[in-house]
Amino acid sequence: MKEAFVDLQTKDGIATITFFHPASNSLPGEILKKIADTITQCGADNDVKLIVLKSEGEKAFCAGASFDELVAIDDHETGIKFFSGFANVINAIRKCPKFVLGRVQGKAVGGGVGIASAVDYCFARDNASIKLSELAVGIGPFVVGPAVERKVGLSGMSELAIAAWEWRSAEWALNKGLYQSIHSSIEELDQAVDAFAQKLITYSPEAMRELKQVFWQGTENWDSLLLERAGISGDLVRSDFTRNAIAAFKAAVEKKKQSK
Repeated sequence: MKEAFVDLQTKDGIATITFFHPASNSLPGEILKKIADTITQCGADNDVKLIVLKSEGEKAFCAGASFDELVAIDDHETGIKFFSGFANVINAIRKCPKFVLGRVQGKAVGGGVGIASAVDYCFARDNASIKLSELAVGIGPFVVGPAVERKVGLSGMSELAIAAWEWRSAEWALNKGLYQSIHSSIEELDQAVDAFAQKLITYSPEAMRELKQVFWQGTENWDSLLLERAGISGDLVRSDFTRNAIAAFKAAVEKKKQSK
C-alpha cells in the first residue's frame, strides 16, 4: 500500500503542495505538521508567488482526522497536540503572505472541510460534497469552525455542524461561498486551477500580499483561539461516547470491505 506523504513541486512561481494518505487522505499529526511547515516554507520563499494545495487521487479530497490517532489520545496534552495540527494548517494558510488556492477533487469531511474553507480561493469537482461529522462521534468542529464560519457564515456553519450525518452538495458549498467554482471532471478542474494560477502570477506580489492581509483582518486572535478550541476537542475525544462511536464506525467500514 502506498505510504502517506506531502510533496512540494515549484514551477514558474507556482508551488503545488500535494498530500496523501491511504485512508481516504485522512490526516494524522505527522502529515498535518508537514503541510503546515511546507506552506510556511513557501510563504518565505521569494521565488514562490502562489500556492496550490491539493490531495492525491481522484476520490476523497480529505477524510479529516485519523481515527487511529483519535482513539489513542489518553490525556489532555496529547489531545491538544493532535487537534493543534489542524489549527496549525489553518493558521499557516492565514498567515502566509501568498494566496493559497485549493483544489478539491472529491468529498471532504471534518478537517478536510476546514482546509477547504481556509484557502483563499477554492476550486472543486461537482461531486465534492462536504460534511462536518464531528458531533456524530461526540466531539464538534471546534478547531475548523472559525474557518468554516468565515466562509459560509454562522447559519451555514450551524447547519453543517448540527446535521452531522448529512452531506451537503458541491452546489450547496458553491452557493455558500466555500467553493468559487465547480467542474464536471478532473481534467476540467485542473485546467481551471492552472488557468487561474497562470493569470494570478502576472499580478503584483506586493499587492496580493496586502490584499490578503485585508481579507484576513479580524482573525489576529486565531493563534490562541484555535489552540483553545483544540483543548475542547482534545478533552471530548477521550469520552466513552467518542471511543465507542469511532469503534462502531471502524467496524462498519471493515464489514463493508469484507462484503465486497
